[in-house]
Amino acid sequence: MAPWWARSLRGRVTLIATAVAALVLIPVAVAGIMVARTLASASVFNDTRNTAERIASEMRGGVLPLGAAIPVPDPSVDLIQVVSADGRLLGASDGARALPLLDDVRPTGAGQVINTTTCLPTECVHVSAVRVSMFPDSPIVYAGRSSPDVLQTHTLEIVVFIEVAMLIALAGWSTWLVTGRALRPVGTMRAELDAVHAGDLSRRVTQPPGDDEVALLARSVNGTLARLERSAEQQRQFASDASHELRTPIAGLRAQLESAQLYPDDTDMEALVESALRDTDRLETIITDLLLLARIGSRVDIVKERLDLACLVRQELATRNDKIPVQVDLAEGTYVEGVRTQLARALTNLLDNAQRYAEQTVLVTVHAEPDRTANGSDHPALVVLSVENDGIEIPLHDRERIFERFTRLDTARSRDTGGPGLGLAIARDVALAHGGTICVEDRPGGARFVLRLPSA
Repeated sequence: MAPWWARSLRGRVTLIATAVAALVLIPVAVAGIMVARTLASASVFNDTRNTAERIASEMRGGVLPLGAAIPVPDPSVDLIQVVSADGRLLGASDGARALPLLDDVRPTGAGQVINTTTCLPTECVHVSAVRVSMFPDSPIVYAGRSSPDVLQTHTLEIVVFIEVAMLIALAGWSTWLVTGRALRPVGTMRAELDAVHAGDLSRRVTQPPGDDEVALLARSVNGTLARLERSAEQQRQFASDASHELRTPIAGLRAQLESAQLYPDDTDMEALVESALRDTDRLETIITDLLLLARIGSRVDIVKERLDLACLVRQELATRNDKIPVQVDLAEGTYVEGVRTQLARALTNLLDNAQRYAEQTVLVTVHAEPDRTANGSDHPALVVLSVENDGIEIPLHDRERIFERFTRLDTARSRDTGGPGLGLAIARDVALAHGGTICVEDRPGGARFVLRLPSA
């Protein structure tokens, strides 16, 4: 099993932040130590070089005779020796008189300065060596001082790495706290989601303030729960309406059969069979529509093809025998991507609805329409199918409701002339499954249904 920090997002983020802090701070600390040592050493050598050059200048000018104690011009550089070409000590400061030669390096030219570090029996010193003149037998001035503690010990490294370790630990601890605070709403949402069940989808997760990722996640979760609640409510309502619609023909069929069973001599078998067949047809129609609604938009009918919508209208009209002749106005080249059987069923339902309410006229038009909502462009991106009739106008407040399942307006509630109320619902689901829309638009003295589909 993975360790706790690998199973926890908080632990993984803390580990990554700590590793990143270490990868950044450790090289920075090493570079800082190197820079600090270089600067300290350069400062010391600057003092020793200036002192050595000054002593050499005084000797060239005869101001400083050999044999006497050499005065110290810079109190910090207290170790001065003048050594002959053959290695004899010609003069020294009080602090260097009892010491062995500070170093044996020899500059090869006048003005050349050699900086070096040497360790005496008692201490390590920084030394600068300068020739007094250009002659081969020129004496050499050595000026030195004790190396600073920062360069002789590892105190600087220890202090720096302790500080780095504390900063890395602080980074990890801060990340742990900040991540825990940031993920606290996620834990709350998880607990609230665990409490949601199919019997009660009305619960929502707590949405934190702001517009960060966690707040957006909470909004998405609440939106998903709201859609699930609406879907569940629609399914319950659909099941209730379907049961009601199926129960009516079943009850009528059962009553007729029971009556025939009780009174066989008084039963007209031909009328009984005809009535039973009508009820059976109604049941079959309802069940077929319900199955189609369940299949629309599912992967059962995933295969789509490029269709000429005008050609599809002609083919469907050729198979119908309508009481009112259908007028057409069909534009050529109106292609869509869709499932032929579903689009044909949507067209059939719209035509059936128009035939039911038309007085004298049913008109079907197909044309291309610019999609002015697509990035402000004005190119033909929609194929529009409209079916209109000169019957009853649909009130504004009913233009959305008529597309709901098992919805019949007052004028269509006769079960002899009206259907189960699924035709327009099927047309709407077909439109949505194909990325389109369907709506009722104004038409004086009638109704106009408009189906818009993306152009292929």
